[in-house]
Amino acid sequence: MIHEVDEGLRGLVAEEALAGTGVDVSFEAPTRDWAARRNAPTVNLFLYDIREDRSRHFQGRIAELDAAGRTVAWHDAPHFFALSYLVTAWTNRPTDEHRLLSALLAELVRYDELPTERMTGSLAALRLAVPMAVAAPPGEGRALADVWTALGGELKPSLDLVVVAPVATRRTVAAPPVLERTVRVSDTAGVLASHRTRTGRGNRRDGAPDGAARAGSDRRPGPDDRERRSATPDQPR
Repeated sequence: MIHEVDEGLRGLVAEEALAGTGVDVSFEAPTRDWAARRNAPTVNLFLYDIREDRSRHFQGRIAELDAAGRTVAWHDAPHFFALSYLVTAWTNRPTDEHRLLSALLAELVRYDELPTERMTGSLAALRLAVPMAVAAPPGEGRALADVWTALGGELKPSLDLVVVAPVATRRTVAAPPVLERTVRVSDTAGVLASHRTRTGRGNRRDGAPDGAARAGSDRRPGPDDRERRSATPDQPR
């Protein structure tokens, strides 16, 4: 799931926020060594924290559909995880970095969820919303200054981007749809008295709709039949 979120964010940043700029997109840790190797303007999305969001867990199952809308599998209720990214811009001038951050912020605040066209793999199969939040106040235990200290670098302007994505659990393949039904009727001695196969949706093989009476079949008269008889004038004998 993490790599699918990475690819969705890469497309969102490179193809929309930074389209036509030639700026690179990286997911490496922005350490001093990485900064020294950088040779082009770069936007870095560093995944620094992963935590389960138990408030989003629910009971039940989710249907997985094919292109025709048929159920092909069932997924148990997924678990949701908050992925926190440290988003930074790296150029030779601070003013250029600020322009890149401004472009990123303007694009990312447009979305409350990762766009469906950016979802692949299990994210697309589950068909669940993937919430996003940018520049929100950091939660408990997520001080960005501590992240920079761990990276061994100096503090830089950054955006905190949080994506909450589902992780699929058990997947059960659905049984194929029922296309044919066979009805066998036996007498009390177990001797097969009749055999009929119904196919399709509500039609018998003889072409009559499901539930229609056969011509000449024995049938006890019902109340409607008796009412119709009593309403018919007596015929001369």
